[in-house]
Amino acid sequence: MASRKGNLGAGFRLSVILLVLFTIVSGIFLALSGGGLVVDFKAAGFSGIALLQKGIYTVIHGVTSTITAAQGIADLRVEYDALAQQVGTYEYLQRTNAEIRQENERLKEQLDFSQDYAYNNISAFIIARDPDSLYASLTINKGISAGVKKNMPVLAIQQGMVGLVGKVVTVGYHTSIVMPVYDTQCNVSARIRTTRDIGLVSGNGSPDAPLSLRYLKRSVQGEIQYGDIVVTSGENGNYIRDIPLGTISRVTAVDYDSSLDIELMPVVDFSRLENVIVVDHKSPLEDSP
Repeated sequence: MASRKGNLGAGFRLSVILLVLFTIVSGIFLALSGGGLVVDFKAAGFSGIALLQKGIYTVIHGVTSTITAAQGIADLRVEYDALAQQVGTYEYLQRTNAEIRQENERLKEQLDFSQDYAYNNISAFIIARDPDSLYASLTINKGISAGVKKNMPVLAIQQGMVGLVGKVVTVGYHTSIVMPVYDTQCNVSARIRTTRDIGLVSGNGSPDAPLSLRYLKRSVQGEIQYGDIVVTSGENGNYIRDIPLGTISRVTAVDYDSSLDIELMPVVDFSRLENVIVVDHKSPLEDSP
């Protein structure tokens, strides 16, 4: 009995499966016969090609954009460098113009001095310094060919004030050597401008060190003021009269000495000294040809 029921169930399932397959096959044939399942291979191929072309375009466009952007950055860099160079050139011209103006002012001061002074004078530039030797020296660019002679005093003008630089000790054809007032071998007869007391000014070997004024009597200590200007006395004919040397910065009275020891701050700033004037103090302008 059970075997018979199993056969009937198996037969039923087979019938259902066959019915489903028959239905699917019938639907396929109906679709083919009605044209509803026709595949357009040409359209499908075109769509695939179009999709491929779009991908290729996207890649090429991206690469091209990257290359264009890189070229744009390179162009901007070139423009930036050009502008930076122009700015640098402009700043250089500004500095050069400022230096030219300063140089013109210095030369104008010298020109005014030359026109107002009563002696023949020669403008010169310092071209070398020798501060480390036993005897300090300055070398100027004028010599015998310009009329420079040994022992001529050398002056400078800084900020509108004339000061003594030193004197010529050696003369060449185109250059000369000047012994500055701060040299230990340089001795200048000098006076305090206000009191007219006379002494001797000597150097201490360095352009940064004060000058020394000696041989002033202790009795004049009460009349001396800090800041008083000390000038050349003009005695012995070595230097022009009343050229400033320095200002009094210190006064010391030594117990065992009858004279004062006075320090002077030089009028000339030797660290900034460039232009000088060599004066022919033996030849006044009225006697010159």
